Parts: sequence; C-alpha cells; structure tokens
Amino acid sequence: INKNSKIYISGHSGMVGSAVLDEFKSNGYKHLIYKSSKELDLRNQNQVNDFILKEKPHLIINAAAVVGGILANNKNPYRFLMDNMLIQNNLINAALKNNVENFFFLGSSCVYPKFSKQPIKEEYLLTDSLEQTNQWYAIAKISGVKLIESVRKEFGFNYVSFMPTNLYGPNDNFDPETSHVLPGLISKFHKAKLNNSKFVELWGDGTPLREFLHVNDLSKALFFATSKKLNDSIYNVGSEDEVSIKDLADLISKKTDF
Repeated sequence: INKNSKIYISGHSGMVGSAVLDEFKSNGYKHLIYKSSKELDLRNQNQVNDFILKEKPHLIINAAAVVGGILANNKNPYRFLMDNMLIQNNLINAALKNNVENFFFLGSSCVYPKFSKQPIKEEYLLTDSLEQTNQWYAIAKISGVKLIESVRKEFGFNYVSFMPTNLYGPNDNFDPETSHVLPGLISKFHKAKLNNSKFVELWGDGTPLREFLHVNDLSKALFFATSKKLNDSIYNVGSEDEVSIKDLADLISKKTDF
C-alpha cells in the first residue's frame, strides 16, 4: 500500500474512522474514499456490492460499527448483533467478490473471555465464556474475525483483524445512555459540576482494571501495518498500561474539580 493506493475507510465520521482518515491524509495519501451512512447503507448488500464494484479500492479499512457501553448493549442486543454482522459481512463479501486483496477489520478486546489470562494473547480467543453484558457485540466481532481468517486461509488475501483495547479521543461519544466508561465518567462529572450536584453515582465497586488507548495511536498502528508483511490474521493493539475504574474516576474528579 502506497500513497497512490485507493483506500476506502468505512465509518469515517466516527471516532476511529475520523482518526484513521486524518492519519492517512497527514501522510500524503490522496486517494481516500469515504461515504456517509446516508450515501451508503452498509447493511444493504446490494448497495455495498455496487459501491465496491465501482470503486475497486486497494485496501478497505472497516471502522464502521454499532458501538456503545454496557447500557446500550443490554438495551439493544439484536441491533448490536445483527447490524454489526451485516456491516462486516457485506463489506468482506463484496471485497472478496471484487478481488480487493487488502482488508483491515477492526474488532474489540471484548471478543476475549471475561476471565482471560493476563496479558491477553491472540490465541486466547474462544477459550472461555464472554462478558454477558456485551456478548452480542462480541459475538458479532468474533464472527468477523473468523471470516477474515477464513478468507486469508482459503484465498490467500491480506485480510487482517486488529483488536484494540478501550479507545478514547476526539469525536468520542459522551451520551450517558450509549457511551463507554471513560467519556461516560467525564460526562457525569462535568454535568455534576455544572449543576452543583451533591454527588456522582458510579456503577460497581471501582476495582475492575481497564487498558486505554488513544484513538490516534490506533490509527498510527494501522498506518504502520500498511507497510509491513503481516503473517497472522489477528493482532492486538494496546498501550500495556492499566488503570482501575476507581483511579480513573478519581482522576476525572480532580480534573473537573468536583
């Protein structure tokens, strides 16, 4: 993949997609393709097939997904499972049918078992049960990981899955109903400060550990991967630094002065 390669970035307006788009733009890539969900419904197989047939990109980076935190996963299990499978299956199938030889699929660390050995290695996938609250999203992403692996095994194309840990950064979602933990906490403390609230209520006991990664670091990792020969079908992308939810809440408390 070089600066003259045509690259399609799905989900370009989201947190991950926008960071990936900016990364490739800043490195001089000029043939970058992206469409809004109104222009191209990735859940529609015919639309996706027609689009990939017309554009014939050298690389597809699939950053489009239905995402959210624990509450959103629990409230919308069907959507988190079905829509994510439709998006990834349509893109991978259209890419294969049109001989697109390079495909980067983005998953999530939640594909791994709830009580996985630490640090989590790629081979721990499917070795135990999932976290129940986001199993719908995880199962959709696991099916994508296996689809990528099957294309690589059967057809020899450069199809690779990347599993980032908990992401944060510009264009994050701060909605209290659908956000992940870090922006959710920021939003809670910020609103409490503005409203002169007496307390902020948080879920759990604060002991779970999370590994966070800035979305720009993920985009740099994907850009780095375009210049390397990747011998495996799945790679974890993380920071190696963990923080407890309690320590994270304490940090946000201090930063918001609440």
